[in-house]
Amino acid sequence: MSEIIQETIRYPASRILDVAKALSGDVRVRILEALGDRPMSVSQLAEALGMAQPTISINVQTLEQVNLIVSTQGANREKICSVTCRAIQLDLPAKPGEGLHPTEEIHMPIGMYSHCSVQPSCGMAGKDGNVIGSQDDPRVFYMPDRIDASLLWFAESGYVEYYFANPLPPGVMLDEIRISAEVCSEAPAFREDWASDITLTINDQLVGTYTCPSDFGDRKGKLTPERWKSGTEFGMLTEWSISGKGSQINGVPSAPTTIDMLNLSFNKPISIRFEVREDAVNKHGLNLFGSNFGDHPQDIVLSFIRRSEHE
Repeated sequence: MSEIIQETIRYPASRILDVAKALSGDVRVRILEALGDRPMSVSQLAEALGMAQPTISINVQTLEQVNLIVSTQGANREKICSVTCRAIQLDLPAKPGEGLHPTEEIHMPIGMYSHCSVQPSCGMAGKDGNVIGSQDDPRVFYMPDRIDASLLWFAESGYVEYYFANPLPPGVMLDEIRISAEVCSEAPAFREDWASDITLTINDQLVGTYTCPSDFGDRKGKLTPERWKSGTEFGMLTEWSISGKGSQINGVPSAPTTIDMLNLSFNKPISIRFEVREDAVNKHGLNLFGSNFGDHPQDIVLSFIRRSEHE
């Protein structure tokens, strides 16, 4: 019989959704059943349950993420899985927001914008490095294929605007909101001395303008497909943040806008706009990178940092 690390694991209210999701799949419940009496390797689980090893591996990872399974390395570097407990206890939430993580994140694919204004040169590319539609044709930005974009760009001035849902129920207080994205300027092919003023607004409130120094293309992006040969290769991972004290870009104060000025509402979308303004000093376009392009494996990430009840 496997060594049980704990008789009972207690989960706080903030882990309820994670645990519930982990236990909601029939395959994962069957894995726990199979491991009830003894540790088993992934291949043994696959044979016992009559499933492919990749299916078992994916579901084992889900159970590991909530500490219901622990894995060690056995002979021949094979993964050996064991259960960690015989019972679990879930603390139910007692106040608004208690069932949420301290930080809630929403990941938005770059092609899922709600509004845009672009002009040539402009375009989009998919994760395979192929251009979507026709290059330098603004109509592409309104085609359904845009949802598959892993890179989008436009020259001079313009914007792309995204609508995010507000995941926090009424009454939950926020310490901070953060938006991170990989961005750079846009020049023909690429150009190192090509600064662009990239402004971010939330609900039409200025969060700050980041002056990107370059349209980077002097080396291959870490994630950029080999097929891509059009110049721009990577950007700078940039973070805009808003707290009760004001706004910052990469930790440097950028605007007096505070969270209260955003007028957030539970039942209204949050608009986030990446823009190179017509009156910008450096009006040199924008490249926006998705999770399969550039140097960083992420799309646009919006983070909500909840205020601790002890503050």
